[in-house]
Amino acid sequence: MRKLRPILVFVLLLVAGNRLLAQVKGVEAVGFTVSDMDRSVDFFTRVLMFQKISEDEVAGEAYEHLTGVFGMRARIVRLKLGEETLELTEYLAPRGRPIPVDMRPNDRAFQHIAIIVSDMDKAYAWLRQNKVQHASTGPQTIPEWNKGAAGVRAFYFRDPDGHFLEVLSFPAGKGQPKWQNKAQLFLGIDHTAIVVSDTEASLKFYRDLLGLRVAGESENHGTEQEHLNNVFGARLHITAVRGESGPGIEFLEYLAPRDGRPAPADLQANDLLYWQTTLLAPALDALAPSVRSAKAPMVSSDVVKVGGARAVIVRDPDGHAMKLTQ
Repeated sequence: MRKLRPILVFVLLLVAGNRLLAQVKGVEAVGFTVSDMDRSVDFFTRVLMFQKISEDEVAGEAYEHLTGVFGMRARIVRLKLGEETLELTEYLAPRGRPIPVDMRPNDRAFQHIAIIVSDMDKAYAWLRQNKVQHASTGPQTIPEWNKGAAGVRAFYFRDPDGHFLEVLSFPAGKGQPKWQNKAQLFLGIDHTAIVVSDTEASLKFYRDLLGLRVAGESENHGTEQEHLNNVFGARLHITAVRGESGPGIEFLEYLAPRDGRPAPADLQANDLLYWQTTLLAPALDALAPSVRSAKAPMVSSDVVKVGGARAVIVRDPDGHAMKLTQ
């Protein structure tokens, strides 16, 4: 038995090493579907100071299998703010459905990006000047009792299609050091936030299966949180997970009220309610079987090759779409 122990140790280390290789390394991009690409590009570049870095028009069988949309043709534009990437997709065919007018921030299809600003008062004045649609009543400051987030200021608003967006500013000593840059107003994307029904179930998917690490958590409530989310009685358990690179993913579990609606079962990639987070998976062929074994719902029919990369789109426990790409 003693002679077998080194072999056993080697096998265990090999298994552990393969498991680490077969996990995501970070968030490469966050994106969503838009109805009018030119209007959206104008909004994000002129109002929010993103820079357009690429545009492609895609169609064909591989993209149909990836997105689950038969007969699709789409424009895809990638924008950059700081080091982070936003990906916008307009389906030229077939056109999808608009965002429901009664969409609420505690519905589980909810997702947004948090855009960091160096000065909240200047950013809010600029957004008002550009007549953005409010989703919060106004900028809110997290109170002192919330030690982890005290002094953070935030404001929710909507883009021309009704997607929720957030501007957020960090006080000195909070957030990543790069968010203390005062040279420009709009700095980059810190995270994308998703509403979840069960934090533990989400951790099993994002931490245990995909390999992201927990970066922090808090419980937020009070009048500031209610007016930020525009949800009366809002009490949230917030958990942040991150990879080695890119924005984080923030879980918003509403402890109250618990009446958030599930994501539509028939949500398609060409619907404007559809968001997609792209995760870098260097060992996609090793990760994909684990995802299937975990019975994660698939958007794609299988791993497919598109645009020189291999990718598959899966859903998390609450229906949020994650594109795993190699």
